[in-house]
Amino acid sequence: MGPLQGVLQEQSELILESSRRTIQPAIDAIANSGIEDVPFLLETWQSRDMWVRLSDGLFFKAEKVDDGYALTDFDSGEVVATVPKDDLDQIKPNSGIQGLIGTALVSFQLNDPDPAKRREALDSLERSANEDLLEPLRASIETEDDPAIRARKERLEKLITIAYGSDPDARIAAIEAMGGDLGVDLRAALNPLVATRIRAFEGEVPDSVNVAEILRPGTEELSREDAYALTDGEPLLTSADLRNVLQEHIVDGEVGGVPVAELSDPLKRIEAFEALEAAGTVPPAATEQDVDDAFDGITFAAVYSEPNADVTAAANRALARIETNVGLNQALDLGLDSLSLASIYFLAAIGLAITFGVMGVINMAHGEFIMMGAYTGYVVQQIVPNHTTSILLAIPLAFAVTFAAGVAMERLVIRYLYNRPLETLLATFGISIALQQLAKNIFGTQARPLTSPDWLGGAIVLNDVVSISTVRVAIFVLALIFLGVFLFIMKRTRLGLETRAVTQNPGMAGAMGINPGRVNMLTFGLGSGIAGIAGVAIGLYAQVTSEIGQAYIVQSFMTVVVGGVGNIWGTLLGAGMIGALHKGIEWFNPSNTLAAQTYMIIFIIIFIQFRPRGIIALKGRAAGD
Repeated sequence: MGPLQGVLQEQSELILESSRRTIQPAIDAIANSGIEDVPFLLETWQSRDMWVRLSDGLFFKAEKVDDGYALTDFDSGEVVATVPKDDLDQIKPNSGIQGLIGTALVSFQLNDPDPAKRREALDSLERSANEDLLEPLRASIETEDDPAIRARKERLEKLITIAYGSDPDARIAAIEAMGGDLGVDLRAALNPLVATRIRAFEGEVPDSVNVAEILRPGTEELSREDAYALTDGEPLLTSADLRNVLQEHIVDGEVGGVPVAELSDPLKRIEAFEALEAAGTVPPAATEQDVDDAFDGITFAAVYSEPNADVTAAANRALARIETNVGLNQALDLGLDSLSLASIYFLAAIGLAITFGVMGVINMAHGEFIMMGAYTGYVVQQIVPNHTTSILLAIPLAFAVTFAAGVAMERLVIRYLYNRPLETLLATFGISIALQQLAKNIFGTQARPLTSPDWLGGAIVLNDVVSISTVRVAIFVLALIFLGVFLFIMKRTRLGLETRAVTQNPGMAGAMGINPGRVNMLTFGLGSGIAGIAGVAIGLYAQVTSEIGQAYIVQSFMTVVVGGVGNIWGTLLGAGMIGALHKGIEWFNPSNTLAAQTYMIIFIIIFIQFRPRGIIALKGRAAGD
């Protein structure tokens, strides 16, 4: 007989009895035996795989095989026999005993050489912690050599101390050490400490009671009905109930000997009810006067569930700090969301800012260039299954496709409609409808996915409040890149020089040998190409449909108009303002996005009344000079 089997035989009577009240000495004897295979035994017992052989009373791990049950010895870990089921009795610990076994098992798992087992033990502790687990957890911290696991252990030790510790000073120290933490698990540990329930006391509240607030019946915090329910008096009879009872017992113009004509007096109504009550006509009930009498000498108080006042004070201070930190981090999160949305609006509007600013063309088909770019990305992904490669190929290809489409549109339609804004608007609106229908004919009406690479599928999490998806960070970076590219083109290239010349004075630019028609064509193509790239970026987090561009055309025009027509820095500021405004309004009214858009448009209309040329007014043709 091995040493572990010897311990089991010593505790056999307690194990076979399997009572939660008596099993703890047996578990302690096994856990403290110092034998190497104790974790294997405890895991087997906890999972109900431990059996006792009736012929000799020995314990084994039993597994069903073809000709009976194979018995594994706890000391050697080897199968030593195969016996029929009739010679075995299964040890079936109930949930309470399983919990006690689990507690004993934790001390072994927390010190297991395998880091994965230690992490699993911490996961188990986080799900079902109690005070008994504190000492094994504290002991394991000293020997932990993995920094990440050690940090988890230290944090969990503080959380369990806060929730279940018996030493008030240790609990207060743990609360103060974690006071600035934003973890949901910390708030889950602190909230029960400041939870209250309302109690009624005869006379003054005893000093031993941890009182949060003295309450007065009839206030918002404690209604008269709720207060009376705490006094264990007779059922409460409200004014409406009293009126109904009296109406049901009118006999010969009287109720309980009181004439009906006198029942307008509240005291007479009570007198009539008491007469009915005395006669046994109605069951006893408490009137309003009885309620007032019941409150005499009673003190009502909101009492903390946590009996120690110092602990609740520390918890309240920590929750106040957390609330402040949560508010600041929510503001940061809102700012990141606004910045992310602004980068999307900027990408969608930058092409429109170029065409509108340089050429004065109101291009209602700009959203369809965004749609063409998104569908280009989708088609590339069908050909190139690697998502990273397909996105890298889709960006320049989307630019090429929409650049060509923009040049074709300018050459075939737009150039014949310069200085005719109404005709241009109608023509581009018609092209917009035609392109949408063409997309439906080719791709159908079902939304098509543009899948982002795995490395863009997660989120950057700063804490439990602040996080932002990786794809939105990528779009923000893309917007910065195209801001730099556009500024380089406009400031450092011949096309940029000619574009600025045509923007400021087309007549003088033509006299200097610049071809305004060629500049207009290339500029329109450039703006359309950038819209195509914006379509790829937008398609990464929005479903690609023929209407995807329509969702951004209004915001694009608003961004350009608010920022200042034809000015890239104005477009950037306009996108930032609209993104912040949109998210800010949504934060105040999160359940109604349509209202947020409506308020945003109203604000922009008011803004334009004071700055009709936008944040940064452009000089030259686009400004109406």
